[in-house]
Amino acid sequence: MKTAMVLGATGLVGRTLVNILLQDRRYSEVTCLVRKPLQSSQFSDPYNRLKPVVIDFDNLQDYQGYFGVDHVYCCLGTTLKQAGSKSAFRRVDFEYVHIAAQLTRAQRTASFVWISSVGADAKSSNFYLRVKGELENAIMRMPQLPHAAAVRPSLLLGTRSESRTLEDVAQKTAPVWKMLMQGPLKKYRPVHAVDVARNMMTRQKW
Repeated sequence: MKTAMVLGATGLVGRTLVNILLQDRRYSEVTCLVRKPLQSSQFSDPYNRLKPVVIDFDNLQDYQGYFGVDHVYCCLGTTLKQAGSKSAFRRVDFEYVHIAAQLTRAQRTASFVWISSVGADAKSSNFYLRVKGELENAIMRMPQLPHAAAVRPSLLLGTRSESRTLEDVAQKTAPVWKMLMQGPLKKYRPVHAVDVARNMMTRQKW
C-alpha cells in the first residue's frame, strides 16, 4: 500500500483529492499539511487514514520529515486578490511549491505532482501565467527529482467556500463552453475539480 501527502487540502481541488485518496484502498495513510485544523465535516474518512498536521508554511523546510511518503500532491495556490500583492502571491504559488519539490527530492520520494495552469509560460506578459511558467521550469530542471509532473487545468468547476467571479460564471455557462471549445481550444474548457484530482493521481509514479 502507498502513503500520500497533500499540501493545499482545504482548496477546491485539494479537498476533492483528499476525499478521493481516502476512498482509495491503495493508500494506507494520507497526510495533510495545513495552516489550521481541518473541518472533519468536509472529509469522509471511513478507514481512519487521514492525518492532518498543522504547520507554518513560512517555515515549510522545518517539516521535511513529513515528505517521506510515496506520493506528494501539491494543490497550493491563491489569487492576486486573495494574496493582496504580487509578492505575496509569488510566495504561495512559487516559493511554497518550489520548496515542497525540494523537500520531496531530499526525502527521495517516488513522485511529485502539482497544479499549474493552462497557458503557463515563463515569458508571458500575464503575471499569473508567468509565475506558473517559471515554477514549471524551476521544478522540471531540478536535478535528482525522480518523477515530477504538472497538471494544467483551466477555470475550475466545483463548490468553493469563497466566491470567485470568473469561476462562478464558468459554472453557469459550462455547457456552452463545452460546445464552443473544440479541437485546439478544448484545453481551455472549464474543468471540474474531480477531473483535475483524478488527473493528478494518474500522473503519479505507481
